[in-house]
Amino acid sequence: MKAETACVHGAKDKNNTTGAAAVPIYQAATFSHLGVNSSTGYDYSRLQNPTREALENLVSMLEGAADTLAFSTGMAAVSAVMELFSPGSHIIATDDLYGGSIRLFENISKKNGINVQYINTCNIGEIKDAINENTRAVFIETPTNPMMRVTDISSVAEILRDKDILLIADNTFLTPYFQKPLNLGADIVLHSGTKYLGGHNDTLAGFLAVKSPDIAEKLRFIFKTTGACLAPFDSFLIIRGIKTLALRMEKAQANAAVIANWLLTRDNVSAVYYTGLKTHPEYEISIKQASGFGAMISFEVDTAETARRVLERVKLIMFAESLGGVETLITYPTLQTHADVPAKEKEGRGINDSLLRLSVGIENAEDLIEDLRQALEC
Repeated sequence: MKAETACVHGAKDKNNTTGAAAVPIYQAATFSHLGVNSSTGYDYSRLQNPTREALENLVSMLEGAADTLAFSTGMAAVSAVMELFSPGSHIIATDDLYGGSIRLFENISKKNGINVQYINTCNIGEIKDAINENTRAVFIETPTNPMMRVTDISSVAEILRDKDILLIADNTFLTPYFQKPLNLGADIVLHSGTKYLGGHNDTLAGFLAVKSPDIAEKLRFIFKTTGACLAPFDSFLIIRGIKTLALRMEKAQANAAVIANWLLTRDNVSAVYYTGLKTHPEYEISIKQASGFGAMISFEVDTAETARRVLERVKLIMFAESLGGVETLITYPTLQTHADVPAKEKEGRGINDSLLRLSVGIENAEDLIEDLRQALEC
């Protein structure tokens, strides 16, 4: 089944006796048993719920996973995957990560005895050099947030092939519509489902899509024990969002390409970071491992004053955190997504007070450009 069709028809309620076109919302906390040691397959919604199950099966189909777990948020999914590791574990992570992941690693994982080392995972040699006897995982974002760097997934997987080291890939920006990390050698794929999978900025969700049934079983135990499962209604909303994923990704990407090239023409825009630009340092890697470039753009303006003026002047585009919805959002990483990252570390990653991040939506591209034009004018 092609991706466009799977998005529309992939979620199935195996309990459907009514012919309902939509997966029903099973708003139930608990389920009765047929008898002792006899179950319908559902016992308690923290363990499993029919609506969430249909969603998890849908994401597994799209990602090519053995199993998928749906969490209450993306950060709940990250938290759960870190529970796979014991004190003393060494994790190699992309240095340009979402600030929330860094906050978790530095304040929770470190407290739990896990050592996270941040490196440029675009450089395969750096990964090889960083691996030691305690390394248990390589955690990558690709493209990264917010600098849009691209890691060669299959090359990293090749390094780890004969080692007991997991490859965890955050696929939030491209989604399984444009990129399938499991097919490229990743072991676990992470999503903030709040973003493109939901697509409408109306609910929170997170996913772990897993290649190995053995790892899936370990995560299921963590899932039921820590309890951050996705609620039935939110599962319904994400299923509904995924139905239009293909259309939204194509339209948003088309808009992003036009806007990125337009930004290059502006005198007070000093740099544009978009994986679809041929000048992007990992453009060829993107071509190799993904079928699209997505709709995330970061750009640097000439001064902090210009950046703040843009944020205060935009009218159609919303100044807001998050991404991946039908609406175009503009974000100020230094004060929003990466506010908890120390200033020196932010600067080292290129996150300064002149950097803006744009999540391009599905509006008319000319309208978006006109809004940016008036906001950028002196």
